[in-house]
Amino acid sequence: MNNFAFYSPTYFEFGKGTEAKTGELVKKYGGHKVLIHYGGGSVKRSGLLDRVKASLDEAGIEYCELGGVKASPHSDLIYEGIELAKKEGVDFILPIGGGSVMDSGKGIALGAVYDGDFWDFYCGKKGPVTEALPVGVIVTIAASGSEGSTDSVVTLDAEDGNQYKRCADGDILRPLFAIMNPELMMTLPPYQTASGISDIIAHCLERYFSDTKDCELTDRMLEAVMLTMIKEGRRVMLNPNDYEARANIMWAAMVAQNNITGVGRAQDWGTHHMDNEIGIKYGASHGAGLALLFPYWMQYAMKVKGTEKFVKFANRIFGCQIDWENPETTAMEGIKMLRAFFDEIGMPNTISSLGGKKEDIPEMVENMFFEAPNHGNFIPLTKEIAAEIYEMAM
Repeated sequence: MNNFAFYSPTYFEFGKGTEAKTGELVKKYGGHKVLIHYGGGSVKRSGLLDRVKASLDEAGIEYCELGGVKASPHSDLIYEGIELAKKEGVDFILPIGGGSVMDSGKGIALGAVYDGDFWDFYCGKKGPVTEALPVGVIVTIAASGSEGSTDSVVTLDAEDGNQYKRCADGDILRPLFAIMNPELMMTLPPYQTASGISDIIAHCLERYFSDTKDCELTDRMLEAVMLTMIKEGRRVMLNPNDYEARANIMWAAMVAQNNITGVGRAQDWGTHHMDNEIGIKYGASHGAGLALLFPYWMQYAMKVKGTEKFVKFANRIFGCQIDWENPETTAMEGIKMLRAFFDEIGMPNTISSLGGKKEDIPEMVENMFFEAPNHGNFIPLTKEIAAEIYEMAM
């Protein structure tokens, strides 16, 4: 295990009706005027926005609001939010939604106190983030784990006509509090639920496949989260109103991404970077793209790195009996079973099923490596390797 520093100060308010504590928590953490940030109309139709406003009113907290966040949050709305926050004298950012809304809110939080272009922190000109307005979140989708993480992933609509999806990070971006009510997820469409489950598993896989030795504790923690996702994922796809399944999935999303399962070990994240291009090009949700890509990445990685870690995965996650004479058989069986699970919950399994064509690959590779030369750790990706994996997945 490697040396590490870990700081995770988020206060979690978990359970039924917890959104009623919003005003109390904003006041506790020093907020006086809040920017409420959200996506589409569901937060209004469900009555959640009204309940949050009522809680803020009761606590004497002023607020303004900005809706319209899209999947893979775009820079144009963040620029608008930064301008609004400065104009209104906002001192607290309150995203209500899933990962896209939370990451957009974090972009506003860091941009509101920075004199330059907030994108500097995403393209690598600045970083990590050390100053930002405080953020508290109300989670409505279990997937990204942004409610407990240091990260913010945003899409820039560039002047050259391309879109670039990049990440900023810093401990200051961890939300001060996260309100997590599993009931808020019960109306999610099955595709969004399945995408979230896939995203959680992918966050575990990015940490699990590592060259760092003797990480038995975090290996077992990652395995526990993945096993939970398989069990509870099947339950919730059969019964969307299963509160206990929703609760386990919601907490697992946070555990998978606040990095308690990743400390002391090298992590990969190359597949995430490849998926960013799939999301931009074809509009697939982040979790769906990751579910599509990971089995192909695993097949490639196994040929380069050997079978040991993949046999362990197959045995511990799917109960595959180890064929000691032909360990590759066991490793491939685990990959096939992972693919079968993603198929079972309705995730895509090829890029072509999203409308992709082989001739799209060079553009995807070039955009992936534009101002971002380093991708992956367990398997450091070159343009040639990324293109090969895209072709396998096509």
